[in-house]
Amino acid sequence: MVSIRKASLNDAPAIIEFQKKMAWETEKLELRDDLINPGVNAVFSDSSKGEYYVAEADGKVIASLLITREWSDWRNTFVWWFQSVYVLADFRQQGVFKAMFRFVKDEALKNGAAGLRLYVEKNNITAQKT
Repeated sequence: MVSIRKASLNDAPAIIEFQKKMAWETEKLELRDDLINPGVNAVFSDSSKGEYYVAEADGKVIASLLITREWSDWRNTFVWWFQSVYVLADFRQQGVFKAMFRFVKDEALKNGAAGLRLYVEKNNITAQKT
């Protein structure tokens, strides 16, 4: 059973690890600890930078994503962007992202968001199919 929740500072180590894995898997890029660690932690200390959400299975964090907000003057409200989405390999193709999407969509609707968008690297074909 997978459960979705807003992330807390206690989730930062897992999120940092996921970001490192994603950068390597998608771009063969090794992220520097002196940048990624404070970068992730900055979100927890300043919610204007975004909010993380995590998925758990059996008490273990198995996925995370970052929501950032973009102001829409046309709609006089925010559009929520999904980015930094990562699901552990053993849990892919099992509906984890779909569950996270539904949870965040409900949160966005409660908060009056105009819409949801997924940020995808142009070469990441798997993510584009999602």
